Amino acid sequence: MADENRIDKKSQQGEWSSRFAFILAATGSAVGLGNIWKFPYITGENGGGAFVLVYLLCVLLIGIPLMMAEIMLGRRSKENPVHTMELLTAEANADKNWHYLGWMGIAAGFLILSYYSVIAGWSTAYVFKAFFGSFSGASPSEVKALFDDFVASPMSLIFWHTVFMLATMIIVARGIEKGFEKSVGLLMPGLFALMILLVGYAMTTDGYFKGLDFLFKPDFSKLTADSVLVAMGQAFFSLSLGMGAIMCYGSYLPKDVSIAKASMIIAGADTVVALLAGIAIFPIVFSNGLEPNSGPGLVFETLPLAFGNMFGGWLFGVLFFIALVFAALSSSISLVEPAVAWLIENKGFSREKACLWSGLVAWVLGLGTVFSFNAWKNVKLFERNFFELIDYLTANLMLPIGGFCIAVFAGWIMKQEHSKEELDLPGEHLSFQVWKFLVSYIAPAAVFLVFLNVVGVL
Repeated sequence: MADENRIDKKSQQGEWSSRFAFILAATGSAVGLGNIWKFPYITGENGGGAFVLVYLLCVLLIGIPLMMAEIMLGRRSKENPVHTMELLTAEANADKNWHYLGWMGIAAGFLILSYYSVIAGWSTAYVFKAFFGSFSGASPSEVKALFDDFVASPMSLIFWHTVFMLATMIIVARGIEKGFEKSVGLLMPGLFALMILLVGYAMTTDGYFKGLDFLFKPDFSKLTADSVLVAMGQAFFSLSLGMGAIMCYGSYLPKDVSIAKASMIIAGADTVVALLAGIAIFPIVFSNGLEPNSGPGLVFETLPLAFGNMFGGWLFGVLFFIALVFAALSSSISLVEPAVAWLIENKGFSREKACLWSGLVAWVLGLGTVFSFNAWKNVKLFERNFFELIDYLTANLMLPIGGFCIAVFAGWIMKQEHSKEELDLPGEHLSFQVWKFLVSYIAPAAVFLVFLNVVGVL
């Protein structure tokens, strides 16, 4: 494509009104259940401070370079991920099969949304459970029974799955400025405010300093090779890379916004939320004599027990689950946007019609996840139920492969003069050379190691 046409081109879906709007939206995409639900429990399982230090290094050396690459690809084409890879492949005179990378990103985001909505529905339901005092004075067995009874009811899960999916589609249907910008303009400041309130409460607990020591005092004797790979994977996945969302958001980015600066701010904000979640959660865990390595049940079984038996627990339980819903909603709108953009640009759908069909298909797929916790619990393929299979396929296969391919394309296939132009950095500039080295060598090698780990080779 001619450079002069590309420079003046705008996405068919419009553009972000400002750099701040893009940063809020992309941060919202990155900040999700992985920050508040997953980061604390994997930190607990992997020994605390040393794991956090490795995680921060991975964000800096792998996450930021890959985010810059994905935004760069999207902005250069101003198209949905499929068209992005088609256009940039033609521009680089590369193999046409690279366009499958765009398809894989759209498919991964869509599949993730189908089960993400179900899990986010749990968080929504737990806001009301906390509000109506379901955890007050509850014993460990009662809290566990509450969760087990909840997920055993298909109708309850379908109801909350539907509520969350409808909320997501209503926001996406309103478009870039009226939907994305307005929603994240409320959700992200609200999320940060809620997390700071929860940290403020954690500071009043007996376990506050013990929680800080656990989170920030490295004990390298607890760090294993597997822990390093888990940290690497969490840093990669927590930034929403490899699923088309950041590429799609990048296609709406005006030319005058610095990709490097925006990527560092987004990665920084995403990391801050994860750390705030740890600072809020671990003091509560230690103050109540609970175990930090409780695994995935930390949020839905361990924390409700703490909230139900501590002073002010009713209020802070409600606030915590509202924060979890805010984080989930800000991510879910980015998961479906690549599919919506493709339907609009290729099938001539209105945004509303594209959202209706995308939401309906994702909702139906989500029923498989709903039934995985009850009616289909023992129905397994490759030793996994439906939810476990979709989660493994996306998080452990599609996203690492997508991230690896993005790094290879940006570092080795895309013409260097085009990447210099998009990043607005001279080729001899040290910052460009550092980015080029990280995205060409370090990121592909690291993602490849993650991939080998999750498929059981390492």
